[in-house]
Amino acid sequence: MGRHRKIDVEKALDAAVCVFWRKGYEGASYTDLTEAAGVERPALYSAFGNKEELFRRALARYYEHYLDFIPEALSKPTAREVAAHILYRSIELHTYSPEHTGCLGINGFLAGSDDAEPIRQMVILARAEGQEIIQKRFERAHAEGDLPETTDPAALTTYLMAVVHGIAVQAKAGFDRETLQLVAKQVLAGWPSP
Repeated sequence: MGRHRKIDVEKALDAAVCVFWRKGYEGASYTDLTEAAGVERPALYSAFGNKEELFRRALARYYEHYLDFIPEALSKPTAREVAAHILYRSIELHTYSPEHTGCLGINGFLAGSDDAEPIRQMVILARAEGQEIIQKRFERAHAEGDLPETTDPAALTTYLMAVVHGIAVQAKAGFDRETLQLVAKQVLAGWPSP
């Protein structure tokens, strides 16, 4: 009996990120995942347990490796600069490769079945955590007078996130970078200023 090749967990995780990003959670088959990782199914099961756990780890890796611009954005001196950084870097991320358009999280569950409810909840939680840190930054900007008194930081955050998620969907649908940058420019043209 032949021995199974030992799995390189980091390489397998990177491969899974690419597969889930391109095909979503339900669209990604075990064959897709094993071929991308260059391992057999038992090795993938052994390293990650099941597809749901592999997605959970791939989503965390995506946030760590591809959404590192969010902490950078939060350090910008004004709320408008925070928003601009998030918008333009999101556009870069969602359009940088024809094989990796859109957002892994959104692609991961956008057309999910009832069986994928745990994945949907996982993505909702990750999105909510990200939204919360941006909202806290906008609350600080509001308290410092960087946003008008009438601005609702929670609503402003929800608006920004709706646009960012819309950009991800449009990128997946084939919109080019230049078109999406016009969307960002329009958002920033109407950004509340003190």
